[in-house]
Amino acid sequence: MALSAQWDELFAGAPPRSGRQEPPAAGMRLASANGKDGGGGAPDVQFSKSPWSSAGKVAGELRTGTAGALADLDSASEGVTAGTEGFGATAALEEIRTTWKDRLGAVRDECGRLDGVLKSVGREFGEVDVKVANDVKAVAPAEPKGR
Repeated sequence: MALSAQWDELFAGAPPRSGRQEPPAAGMRLASANGKDGGGGAPDVQFSKSPWSSAGKVAGELRTGTAGALADLDSASEGVTAGTEGFGATAALEEIRTTWKDRLGAVRDECGRLDGVLKSVGREFGEVDVKVANDVKAVAPAEPKGR
């Protein structure tokens, strides 16, 4: 199923975007809204940047490993074609090697991109989390003395 078809399927039951107040369709409600007293989310929900940073670290490690695999592929195929020109197996081997180099290169590049993006998201969410906490503290009433 194509991505646009998945989105169409997900939003098929969504209410029309007009000024009318219509109840949300099944499956299109916020997870924190229990529909009775407003929000149903727990007051202790907290954000942690560590999953984002960890995912970025894994992507970086995959990039490094893939780059090593590319180097290994090149060194393992050195001299393979020497003395075997004209054989069908040599041409087939070169075609396979080329497609694997392309695939591994694409994986390496995507992992490098994800490494930076995921770590950046973790930093940004962490900064926003601290800012929101400071903003809430600034407007929160002082706790009574004696507690």
